[in-house]
Amino acid sequence: MSHVLVSGANGFVGRALCRALLAAGHTVTGLVRRAGQLESGVSEWVDASVDFSGIDTAWPADLQVDCVVHLAARVHVMREEAADPEAAFHATNVDGALRLARAAQHHGVRRFVFVSSVKALAEADNGRPLREDDVPAPQDPYGRSKLAAEQALSNYGEAAGLDVVIVRPPLVYGPDVRANFLRLMDGIWKRVPLPLGSIDARRSLVYVDNLADALMHCALDPRAAHQCFHVADDETLTVAELAQALARHLQKSGRLLPVPPGWLHLAGRLTGRTAQVDRLVGALQLDTTHIRTLLGWQAPFSTDEGLAQTARWYRSTH
Repeated sequence: MSHVLVSGANGFVGRALCRALLAAGHTVTGLVRRAGQLESGVSEWVDASVDFSGIDTAWPADLQVDCVVHLAARVHVMREEAADPEAAFHATNVDGALRLARAAQHHGVRRFVFVSSVKALAEADNGRPLREDDVPAPQDPYGRSKLAAEQALSNYGEAAGLDVVIVRPPLVYGPDVRANFLRLMDGIWKRVPLPLGSIDARRSLVYVDNLADALMHCALDPRAAHQCFHVADDETLTVAELAQALARHLQKSGRLLPVPPGWLHLAGRLTGRTAQVDRLVGALQLDTTHIRTLLGWQAPFSTDEGLAQTARWYRSTH
């Protein structure tokens, strides 16, 4: 059995990963900024420093781990208040990640799994599922910071002898989901007419427990060494199909209006929300052949099972 350190262990994905690791018999330490909200059985290490400054000297003398899974990050900010968003994302997602990787290597850690994002690669798939070796073209400060972190960590790992594994998930959903996915469920629950009926673009998603299982494989499987993996559910739905499936599991009759995508693009331009509309209307599929072929990974849950669990959680809170 292995000892895994999970940064951001009290977050949405972090809690799911800790549950998966504990269920498989592994020892887990959670590195968090604030105490509490960890899964039972996870040892807590609280480090409130900004962007892991001083993490090397703060490393507990008796903490010996085999792998670090780095989930802590500055994520999408709905109402950006930073004077320089590019610098703010870089400070946390690049500089902070490098500090933790250096500390891990200094303290004998063999593998560092960096949870990146498909946004490090692209916002659209240009007609075919995106592969790990496609030319990156991130479109926003968050995506650019994730790509810069991938490159900096890979370079450091090669120079220092640290095995860096990169994982790029798409949108993650599941119980406790927030942001746009939660707003979609809110709209369906309240029977708000949604202009999604004519959107036939397919977008990859990943159920949080599927991502946790994949991350556990990436942390522990020797074959994952120095690799980059795309992780997603086996099924890829259109936005309309996703809304219909959620409505079914929420036990609501979804009200999807057949608004032509061109009208939505025009509305986006007129309201200054072009990027949001592009993400809604555009196709973004990931090719997950690499992780399935090299590691033999298969998603433990179907998309319908993941959506059912997510809807069950939502209904329990309303």
